[in-house]
Amino acid sequence: MLKGMFSKTDNKLMFWKQYMRQCYDIGIGSLPIVIIISFFLGAVMTVQTTAQLVNPMVPLSTIGIIVRDGMILEFAPTFLCIVLAGVVGSKIASELGNMRTTEQIDALEIIGINSKNYLILPKILGAFTMVPLLVGISAVIGIWGGYLVGGWAGVIPNEVFLNGIRKGLNTDYIAVAFYKSFIFAFIISTVPAYFGYYVKGGALEIGKAGTQSVVVSCILILIADYLVATIAL
Repeated sequence: MLKGMFSKTDNKLMFWKQYMRQCYDIGIGSLPIVIIISFFLGAVMTVQTTAQLVNPMVPLSTIGIIVRDGMILEFAPTFLCIVLAGVVGSKIASELGNMRTTEQIDALEIIGINSKNYLILPKILGAFTMVPLLVGISAVIGIWGGYLVGGWAGVIPNEVFLNGIRKGLNTDYIAVAFYKSFIFAFIISTVPAYFGYYVKGGALEIGKAGTQSVVVSCILILIADYLVATIAL
């Protein structure tokens, strides 16, 4: 499937419109759920970490360090992309599956349009563009959520939390997070596209293809997360 995508675009304007539509659907369409999940991830990490740090020898600023590094390294890239695999992946699989069963893809091929290039490549490029941005937003929102909830709940003073965030930031963690985001973006866009593009049958099979794409994407994301962590850290 990937090999068949790379051909000369028949209509650059239509391809650009498809690419921008995918950027909007993946980025803007997923932004509300990204903000909500990230905020409460940071909040829960702050509260639970505070509850577990019962040793008075451990400074409270450690909570800020844990929330910051946890959001950057794991929760923002991995947990968020698993959610996106369900939100974005199922949409891609169902959209292409519906086009396949209603013979729209066959119609594109008949009139001489490379359907893989026109339908799948913009989705992959859109994911490469928007998923790293969403991961960056998720990390910032998660840390901000931990900062706000820590102050509201009275578990950690805001200035102490800020001191923890500023202490000993390893920029390699940010690089690893973005490495993960690009790899996960590839998985999120290609796996559902494959299942949707080659679906056979009717509405029931489209639903099965969407479910299979989400399951396979999540498994591949977790495997890739382990491999990247092993190699990069």
